[in-house]
Amino acid sequence: MAMAGVFSYESSEVDWCEDNYRHSENVVEYFNTMSSFIFFVVSPIMLYLFHPYARERNLAVHLVWLMMIFVGLFSMYFHMTLSYVGQMLDEISILSSFCWMVLLITVVTTLSSFIKPTANAYALNCFAIHILCTDQRVLRLARVSISLWVLAISCWISDRFGCSFWQKLNFCYLHGMWHILIVVATAYGSTLIAYLDANYEIPYSLPDLRYWPHDNWALGLPYIVLKGTTKTRKSC
Repeated sequence: MAMAGVFSYESSEVDWCEDNYRHSENVVEYFNTMSSFIFFVVSPIMLYLFHPYARERNLAVHLVWLMMIFVGLFSMYFHMTLSYVGQMLDEISILSSFCWMVLLITVVTTLSSFIKPTANAYALNCFAIHILCTDQRVLRLARVSISLWVLAISCWISDRFGCSFWQKLNFCYLHGMWHILIVVATAYGSTLIAYLDANYEIPYSLPDLRYWPHDNWALGLPYIVLKGTTKTRKSC
């Protein structure tokens, strides 16, 4: 494929279920492109909400949400053009974010296994969070996280492999819904990991769960607050 061709519109072999150029003569997949804006909305909010935890633990925690901004940028470009370069950038950015999330989970679980070997044994046996925690708010966060991941992946699979069915119903927005759900699922999942990490690694910080914009809302963006300060840390 010529270098100029990889940048051209619709040079990618991947074409999602949404009708091309239906709502704009300049945007190939309008709703898939517009739904990518969710990355630019949620990511800065989570960067702000996570900063107290990141400052106490490690500022590298922010890399997850910085990478999510790039995922949104490249996803928007890809769906707007369906170009081969856009596809490559989109896939690479998603894989990079996935690698950072796997790395974060691996580091947290590995450190936990040294400090609390019994926790590692439980995790290896059944991966059941209720064994490690009895806090109902944490269990609810875990259940919602899993549900959002399952729903997001279901939307992606349905749009990719069940397109003819959804076209008959004139409902071709599942990939756009995947964008929204996967961002929210990442917010819930990363908060869950951060809370468990803070609870076991920096218990002096007195971590607690909160939701933005209002803590009493049934569905919001979760984050952790550290009620304690570094002044409460015990020193030997």
